[in-house]
Amino acid sequence: MSCQHQHSSLVESDSPFADKEWSVDEIASLQAASSQTDATSAAPAADTTSVPSAVPMRPVSGRYRGTSGTSQLELRIDVDSRQPMMKVSGDLFQVSGATVRYLGSFIVNAPTLTATATQVTIRGTGSFSFATPFPVVTVTIPRTPLLSPPASARISFAASAGAAGSSFDCPFASPFFRTVQYEEDSVSGTTPFASYNTALRPSGGPARVLSVLSSFAEAGIEMQPTGRSNVIARTGAGIDARWSDAELHASMQTQFSVWRDEPQWKVWLLVATMHEIGPTLRGIMFDQRGRQRQGCAVFHDIIQGATPERQRAQLRTYVHELGHCFNLMHSWQKSLASPPIPDRLNALSWMNYVDRFPGGEPAYWSAFPFQFDNPELVHLRHAFRDNVIMGGNPFGIGAADLDIQAFSDPLVDNSGLRLELEARPSFVLCEPVVVEIKLYTTDLRGRRVHAQIHPNYGFVQLAIQKPSGGVEIYQPLVEHCVESEMVMLDQERPSIYTSAYIGYGKGGFHFGQPGFYQVRAIYHAPDGSQVVSNVLTLRVSNPRDKAEDEIADLYYGDDQGKLFYLLGSDSEYLASGNTALDTVIDQYGKHPLSVYARLTQGLNAGRNFKTITADKELYERPPQPESTIETLSPLVPLTRKSAKVDNITLNMAMRRLARAHKRTGDEQGANAVLDQMVQTFEDKGLKPHVLKEIEAQADRARAEQV
Repeated sequence: MSCQHQHSSLVESDSPFADKEWSVDEIASLQAASSQTDATSAAPAADTTSVPSAVPMRPVSGRYRGTSGTSQLELRIDVDSRQPMMKVSGDLFQVSGATVRYLGSFIVNAPTLTATATQVTIRGTGSFSFATPFPVVTVTIPRTPLLSPPASARISFAASAGAAGSSFDCPFASPFFRTVQYEEDSVSGTTPFASYNTALRPSGGPARVLSVLSSFAEAGIEMQPTGRSNVIARTGAGIDARWSDAELHASMQTQFSVWRDEPQWKVWLLVATMHEIGPTLRGIMFDQRGRQRQGCAVFHDIIQGATPERQRAQLRTYVHELGHCFNLMHSWQKSLASPPIPDRLNALSWMNYVDRFPGGEPAYWSAFPFQFDNPELVHLRHAFRDNVIMGGNPFGIGAADLDIQAFSDPLVDNSGLRLELEARPSFVLCEPVVVEIKLYTTDLRGRRVHAQIHPNYGFVQLAIQKPSGGVEIYQPLVEHCVESEMVMLDQERPSIYTSAYIGYGKGGFHFGQPGFYQVRAIYHAPDGSQVVSNVLTLRVSNPRDKAEDEIADLYYGDDQGKLFYLLGSDSEYLASGNTALDTVIDQYGKHPLSVYARLTQGLNAGRNFKTITADKELYERPPQPESTIETLSPLVPLTRKSAKVDNITLNMAMRRLARAHKRTGDEQGANAVLDQMVQTFEDKGLKPHVLKEIEAQADRARAEQV
């Protein structure tokens, strides 16, 4: 008997409820009614209503929990009720006194299910996160009427040859497979999303009113509000509405400070105003080394609106970003997970981009049922605990290392595009590694491409082969989810380019030992083409003298890596990193390697910096232009001396320096910096269309009001 046929037999075929799919809310309502009936039946009654002989039977799916000696088991049964995935999974824990330690997880992917009038039996061989001689799993659950209390499940483990292992009696705990504590804070002036009625616009699913909580409930995940959601007041007037990654990092660390640095079913969402990138960025999933996937943000100024179209887009953005916190990757990036799985460009899922769906946005929304697709449901409900829990494995690991074949040369490439990586050939140990990424058209009739080719946005991924031969993917600390902004590459504008610091990411430092490294990138074009770059070879050498050795020590550390990535931060949690960078400037300010400390500290001083305090108030530190001028002014002569800083970063730094002069009222000094910027790049002999853009940037900077 097939699993599907057996599933249909779990409700009596002659019952009037036989064809009904019971929602979580309906089950909860019936359970409440059952409790009232049980309480009433304890006392004599003059008149009672008999239960029909053909009654609907309670689904057995849900979460169970039991103990055996010092072991504890959380069991998940998923064979009936809403969108059954026909799986059994569980997590094992060791109880010692008042402490509980996680031991490992298992999943039975293809169980055999047998249902009788009185019992459901589920049996299969499990996959375990640990070695075990008892991989065969058998679960038995008595069948009970829908209005009766749920029965306990008994699970036993055995060897393939039949030898018995441990067993557990597990009382029913919840109709949900997992429960997550959810806190949502919002900046004053924003209106958090409430709910959307899917009947307001055509879609591929049934009509219902969905909130963020009920959207996850439909997936079997209980998002339990902590009751601590707050409106974050603004301290002071005129606070800039745009948020940088560094500001979000600092604020999220403040919120996480009350949490332990370990895996927990807790997640935080911030409703912010707008990201500094602008109107293409709808949300981000925040990540950092050590505390993985515990927070995200959505940008109200971009997704706000009361029309049905705007409301459904808000719902999708909230669920999408929270989906990342559960370690779900974009539908078109699944092959970059560990282990890799096929990309699903046509997935009707919260995790897809509407504009990447075949047929585009209209086709997506008209067919979208407002749910995760089946492989994502399996991940949410049954993935090994550390692959899904917040604070567990890094983003992309167990998400559902890298298939290096994805970065191999294509057999045929008619994309009309070329992707190139450039960098200095040699770096000193712990020196920040920055690469330039350039996308060219080889078809001068023109090619439409994504404007966002920085790795933060996901359209370009980089693989790094270490001296040992191991390959890992570079993953930024902050995952940006953007609307695809398209540009045309043609004869007048044959290329676009950016620079990316790839020395530090979610996996820590990528270039942490001497030797030769190879870097390669892949660009995901709008038509589905995968354009592979050249192989860039970099050498990381040991420090050559005492000064380089001491600077390397000062640059090494997670705080310093985060500061280089964020271009500085006021976060109190990165204080040791800021102290180290300040020491480089104070003691080695004329050394060529000091340019990185100068860039980081100078750029951060030149911007305002918002922080959400522990008291849930929004505070902003104003720009400090004098500090920026002092720190960045030596940058150009140092760069001319050593060529440490790439052209794109130097360009940005000089424009920020000019802005700082303007803020002090020194227009002459600002113009002198911009003149020097244009001359510097003319002296480098850059291509005409690049010089034209640099001149335009200088003109815009001269006209800028600060």
